[in-house]
Amino acid sequence: MIKIMKKIAIYLAVCLYLTLAAGCKNTLVEEPHSDLTPEFFSTAQGFQKGLDAAYAGTRSFWGNQNLFTMTVIGTDEFYTGKDGNNNINKYNSNYDTANGTVEAIWKDCYMNINTCNGVIDNSAAVTGLADDLKSRIVAEAKFLRANYYFILVQFWGDVTLNKTFQNTPTTSATRSPMAEVYDFIVKDLQDAIATPAFYANPKSSGALPGVATKAAAQHLLAKVYLTRAGSSAKKTTDYTDAYNMAKTVITTSGLSLLPDFGDVFAEGNENNNEVIWTVQHTSNLAYNGPNNSGGADNVLNHMWVPQYELRPGMQRSVTYGRPYIRCVPTAWLTNVAFQERVNDTRYNKTFLTTWISNNAASLPKWLAPLPPGAPANAVVGQVKFNVGDTAIFMPGFDVTDAKIAATRYLLIPPRKYDITLSPYMKKYNDTKRADLNYPSIRPVIVYRLAETYLIAAEAAYMGGGTMTDAIDNINIVRRRAAFPGANPAVMNVVSIPSIDFILDERSRELCGENVRWWDLVRTSKLIDRVKTKNYNPEAAANIKPFHVLRPIPQKQIDGVTTGPKYPQNLGWE
Repeated sequence: MIKIMKKIAIYLAVCLYLTLAAGCKNTLVEEPHSDLTPEFFSTAQGFQKGLDAAYAGTRSFWGNQNLFTMTVIGTDEFYTGKDGNNNINKYNSNYDTANGTVEAIWKDCYMNINTCNGVIDNSAAVTGLADDLKSRIVAEAKFLRANYYFILVQFWGDVTLNKTFQNTPTTSATRSPMAEVYDFIVKDLQDAIATPAFYANPKSSGALPGVATKAAAQHLLAKVYLTRAGSSAKKTTDYTDAYNMAKTVITTSGLSLLPDFGDVFAEGNENNNEVIWTVQHTSNLAYNGPNNSGGADNVLNHMWVPQYELRPGMQRSVTYGRPYIRCVPTAWLTNVAFQERVNDTRYNKTFLTTWISNNAASLPKWLAPLPPGAPANAVVGQVKFNVGDTAIFMPGFDVTDAKIAATRYLLIPPRKYDITLSPYMKKYNDTKRADLNYPSIRPVIVYRLAETYLIAAEAAYMGGGTMTDAIDNINIVRRRAAFPGANPAVMNVVSIPSIDFILDERSRELCGENVRWWDLVRTSKLIDRVKTKNYNPEAAANIKPFHVLRPIPQKQIDGVTTGPKYPQNLGWE
């Protein structure tokens, strides 16, 4: 199966997504040196393996550094860490149409869309499979295709709409209006949902972890309606449709919120009863690679890890992770969004703020003279603490420099956070890896029921339901955040003052889950929160209104040599 999936991917990379190779010409002649041809899709084996390849493509997004970079950093939540990207995060002059991260997402979307098209278009010719299995495979392919197009339309607006399988290279392409792309996404999801053989939910008999289901398609459709409602392609019923579809998931999917927010991302619990859809990763090297930064590797476990190993009493470990230091939380995120920590338990269940000493060779010693307020048993020349004791602690509130000097361990208040060391977003930790440098093999949670409730709340607030509906749905998520508090009702709110409150709640619940840039664009709040409110001073210095869309990759524009020139998004010319 692995070899077949790789052959499919290689073949599609040749026929590929539009003409993203600038050297492609009308005279190009391909001479296949393999028995794999487009007709393979119409065989029972090729039909099924084509779907496998379409699923495999999701690992180039959820877990990959590229989607993380384009959705997490440069928002109100995270800015550039010591070893982070220095252009797209900061919206500076080096962030241009040749950006490799942007190009990779564009390319991977179209390559995987073409795989889905191959499955869907050839389904009628496939023999030897039961009709219900064929229809389910088509439904799954349409769900995946909708996801890939949804990525495209959120990042770029008008995009090329390839509705059918492309098995020959082309040097011409046009951009379809965003409204047409959204209609195509909605139709794919409606078709999948209406398929009787489609698995009802992730717990359905026979549904493997990560498989597409009716519940996942409904959740995505609710999100599509909500997102379209905030765009120029909006329809008058979008907010109502988003609310109703989200409530359908909540009431009919058979899923439920876990009692404890902290259990949602617990290692080994990724297929819990709150999770709607995951992207599976594996230790099988044939599916991964090509390295520990891109391709199909899940590197989310590395992205947030700070330079803890340079502090006294610490060294790198599998437990605390490999420090990629790609991003650090903004002061707004840690100090404002998560400022309530008495009743809301999500801060401590989202961020790692304590490191236990694991390195006897670098234990710090008390120096003369002892600082005022030093512990009574502090002795000049003796170690301040031992292996197994606290080495680093971030209390989350300010302390004096005198208190810092007198404390055995490294005490870091918020004013001391920097691009090398700050609270560490721990949802993707993987302590089961065989080696410190390995990527993660944990499934990536893409859609979960808490977000469904927040979609319902936002849609209702924007007019798709009543204000009571909005408050009720957001309070369900907030009450869960109080666990194990004896009185979760203390988390209830009686009003929603603005869309900003909903965005704040999404930060507390969904922080780091590859959605934030899209959230801010959908609600027309990217410029406001990054620049006007100055929640991200680094990005605020450069961000401009046209940054609400990503640039069309230059290779795409250069590769269109037949017909009209491929248009660039405004501001990126």
